[in-house]
Amino acid sequence: MPPVAATGQGGSPPVRYDEYEVVPARHPWRWAGTALVALVLAGVTWSLVTNPRWEWGVVAQWFTAESVLRGLVETLKLTVIAGALGFLLGFVLALMRLSKSPLLSSVSWTFSWIFRSTPLLVQLLLWYNLGYLYEKISLGIPFTDVRFFEVETTTLMSQFAAAILGLGLHQAAYSAEIIRGGILSVDQGQLEAAAALGIPAWDRSTRIVLPQAMRAILPTAFNEIIGLVKGTSVVYVLAYSELFYTVQVIYNRTQQVLPLLLVATLWYVVITSVLSVVQYYVERHYAKGAVRTLPLTPWQKTKRFLTTRTALETRR
Repeated sequence: MPPVAATGQGGSPPVRYDEYEVVPARHPWRWAGTALVALVLAGVTWSLVTNPRWEWGVVAQWFTAESVLRGLVETLKLTVIAGALGFLLGFVLALMRLSKSPLLSSVSWTFSWIFRSTPLLVQLLLWYNLGYLYEKISLGIPFTDVRFFEVETTTLMSQFAAAILGLGLHQAAYSAEIIRGGILSVDQGQLEAAAALGIPAWDRSTRIVLPQAMRAILPTAFNEIIGLVKGTSVVYVLAYSELFYTVQVIYNRTQQVLPLLLVATLWYVVITSVLSVVQYYVERHYAKGAVRTLPLTPWQKTKRFLTTRTALETRR
């Protein structure tokens, strides 16, 4: 490659820029802050490792125990079913809220108002004790004696059913507002332009509104899912054998309270970490069209950093 040069003023000899040394930018305060945080992390890590009262051996013993894993499976089951129910119903409620029908809009608003105003713990207990209010649940023609289906409420309303109803309906109230906000974030002028071009309503909704609304919906929706994972621990009041209740049963028998709580905590951390990774890549997918270049993945950032440092060292 020929040397880079520029003609100087007044007939002076040209400046040879290829002879300049490339010096990386220096950030002393950034390094000072990094060193301080690293020192604090080292102190916390040392305390966790050297303090015998954490009883890491007990944590390791129970972390993959069969009873704990069964509780973990039940927690994941509650999260998946209640999350699916919550977001599906929330989508319907969001469309009802945006409807021009006063009845549909009012019903949706009332649903969200009631379920967002009531503590989740209270909702779970109310559903579990529904048999006290209604002895039987039946399906038939209203205001007649015709019944197609009838069952004892106490038989139908098991611990699992009460947990799903409580978690799912509670989640639906919040999901409806998240989805409604995402839909309203899309510029209405785009819909008017699409309608003027003769694009069918279904295509306008699925190809124009939904992809853009997802960018606003996804961050908050994943936060709700992560909150739902941890919210399943409230189901312990129903004596349902999810992760937290299982851990409680074990430490009530062994009196190893702190190590068993750590077992549950670590499993919640694992689940939320996996969901955070999924969230990153899903948001990256829906960022197409909104940014000129997609955000780098962690591996791409690491590779770019190492390549840049190597290039600087070579040029020096």
